[in-house]
Amino acid sequence: MIEILAGIQSHRRRKVLGLLAGCAVLPGLSACIGGDMRRSKSPADWPAWRDFVQVQIQQDGRVVDFITTDRRTTSEAQAYAMFFALVDNDAVLFERIWQWTHRHLMPADTADDALLPGWLWGEGSVGKQALLDPNSASDADLWMAYALLEAGRLWRRTDYVLDGRRLLQAIAMGESTAVAGFGPMLLPGKEGFTARDWTRFNPSYVPLQLLRRFALEPDLHGDWALYPQQAAALIVRSAPVGYAPDWVRWNGTAMVVDPATGPIGSWDAIRTYLWAGMLAPTEPMRGRLLNALSGPLRSLHAVGGLPEKVNVLTGRGEGAEPRGYAGALLPYLKASGAGDLLRAQSARIPAVSSYRSGGLPYYERILILYGQGWLEGRFSFDASGRLLPAWSLTSGGAK
Repeated sequence: MIEILAGIQSHRRRKVLGLLAGCAVLPGLSACIGGDMRRSKSPADWPAWRDFVQVQIQQDGRVVDFITTDRRTTSEAQAYAMFFALVDNDAVLFERIWQWTHRHLMPADTADDALLPGWLWGEGSVGKQALLDPNSASDADLWMAYALLEAGRLWRRTDYVLDGRRLLQAIAMGESTAVAGFGPMLLPGKEGFTARDWTRFNPSYVPLQLLRRFALEPDLHGDWALYPQQAAALIVRSAPVGYAPDWVRWNGTAMVVDPATGPIGSWDAIRTYLWAGMLAPTEPMRGRLLNALSGPLRSLHAVGGLPEKVNVLTGRGEGAEPRGYAGALLPYLKASGAGDLLRAQSARIPAVSSYRSGGLPYYERILILYGQGWLEGRFSFDASGRLLPAWSLTSGGAK
């Protein structure tokens, strides 16, 4: 499985979750939507997200990456879309995305089965849409569980809370392990990431704010209270000169270069800076992480951009900075107090009106939605990892 995963572009390899419970379901919409479903902002108030919905999300709730030959859908894409639908207070779209995810990415559908979702759906060799890889990816699973739990809290949907908890239980059972010499840790997926003398990690898969939120859930199987400090240790120990790698291996005593990918930080690693930048100012590990991830600051000061690929051992880079990187770096630069760099990176982000003509792809759109949306105050996270969407603070919605 390692050989297979190594040959796939890293930012496409994720998986999704879930099981529906507690609600009768109408086509495309749950029949038991509760709480304040009003949108505090009009659809035009978030043009980048509105354009994403129109271009990337089908009517049935499937998010499609159109630049891929198999017109793929990943569990990552479904999870991110659910998160942004929640930020936008769009309960109908959230339910539609979740329903498609549940029907198509889950390999089984029984009330007692809390299975992890397969990460890749697309056109197979005969041109038929199908689940192409049933392996899971924990980054998608974590974001999906988070979206469900927070949707349940904010919209007062007990069925979503139950679904989120089921997924966390499945993650604890299938995507976690006790790593010799390191301690309890979440794995990138259920298969292909461990061997007798090494464990493979992806630092961008473990956003601390999500792990903080999961630790609030009572009576869950797993080491959720320990995972935030373990994730921070992973990030710090894998960034020797301030740059996060896409992939890294633990050899029993140290974090070492992953032979499948080499010492490269690029499309996966960019999210490590994004998640760190969005941490609450009162997060105890925020300063430690930002100090450990000082490489992009140096690159931006030196050459005005972050190269597409960086050697995390030497700091040498290659390739021009993608447009999506600029979006991902906004929270990081804000948290680092780098106002001049923040303004320069903001200027690199294209206008929404040029997204389609400029061919801005799915993943770069996602990075911009996260970074720019956070900077614009559309959402934030508190020190316990709870989501604070702007609508919940201004419209009298659930807190």
